[in-house]
Amino acid sequence: MSGFTALEAELAGLLAALSPSARKTLSREITKELRARQQKRIAAQQNADGSSYTPRKIHPGQKKRGSMFKKLRTAKHMRLQTSADVGIVEISGRAGRIAVAHQHGQRDAVTPGGPMVQYPMRELLGMTDDDVQMINDKILTALAR
Repeated sequence: MSGFTALEAELAGLLAALSPSARKTLSREITKELRARQQKRIAAQQNADGSSYTPRKIHPGQKKRGSMFKKLRTAKHMRLQTSADVGIVEISGRAGRIAVAHQHGQRDAVTPGGPMVQYPMRELLGMTDDDVQMINDKILTALAR
């Protein structure tokens, strides 16, 4: 086992010793922080690796619009699911279908029943090294209590 894998196994054992309510509280705290970080990154139009999103195409005669995904990054669309064992940040509903097309660079209809378009990959949800470090810090802080 590598040092990192051994550390993860040790942390998993220590987390199992926490009560379910303490694990759920920790899970909620981590997912709320992850959502806030994802929202900031989407607002900055950046992929998880730090690169910029592929710019939106502006056709001749079309006015430049505001920032992409402005409504998508709101708490209404970026939902949290937490339990004692898992924490999930997801984009729900119709917005989720749009997000998946951008996340994976898929083809999708611009409007329901409209023309199909190949969307460039724009990573809306992803983990950075800082996110992993934040999770580790929060777990260690919870275990120290």
